[in-house]
Amino acid sequence: MREGEIAAMRQNYTIGELLESSAPSEPWELFSSWFEIARKTKILEPNAMILSTVTQDGQPTSRVVLLKDIDKSGLVFFTNYLSQKGEQLAHNPKASILFWWEPLQRQIRIEGEAVKIDEEESDTYFQSRPYGSCLGAWVSEQSQTIVDRTVLEKRQIEFEKKFADSNVPRPDHWGGYRLVPNKFEFWQGRSNRLHDRLLYQMMQDSWVRVRLAP
Repeated sequence: MREGEIAAMRQNYTIGELLESSAPSEPWELFSSWFEIARKTKILEPNAMILSTVTQDGQPTSRVVLLKDIDKSGLVFFTNYLSQKGEQLAHNPKASILFWWEPLQRQIRIEGEAVKIDEEESDTYFQSRPYGSCLGAWVSEQSQTIVDRTVLEKRQIEFEKKFADSNVPRPDHWGGYRLVPNKFEFWQGRSNRLHDRLLYQMMQDSWVRVRLAP
């Protein structure tokens, strides 16, 4: 890549706006509206979100997970409880989520605490998954070091045989978390980098909305 090419990369955002006059007083309504628009837009996985957690020594780590349910109590995703993110959430449940919808020139940043959902809710979702995905929850010891891919291939054969005559049960080490938000920040790209940013913060059991400079 030629010198300066990365520095010269830029996009001017011009397709939308986010004004207080059209924004609701609480964040869930705005989130639902934006998410529905994203769902109807040609975005590969509009429910893909960047989940950030923190290690015991304070190092932030991020990865993409999929939103699988939402209501006014929080946003639900599923994972291996023994994975890196599971271990980090066990030590420190504070986390953040980021949605980026490039075709809409929008992002939503959400902060809060992640709590495990109940086992029945995890069971219900697990049984709705495709067979291969259910099997994968047993096959992959997520985040553990393996020699090569043949480890996964051998374990897959083992569990295919083990569950050949029955439904694949949910492993005890796999289930859902609900991120309970205390902050939402809605970002709409605007021209000349003068973007719109509305922050909703939970204060004394009610949402307070402010505008942030870009």
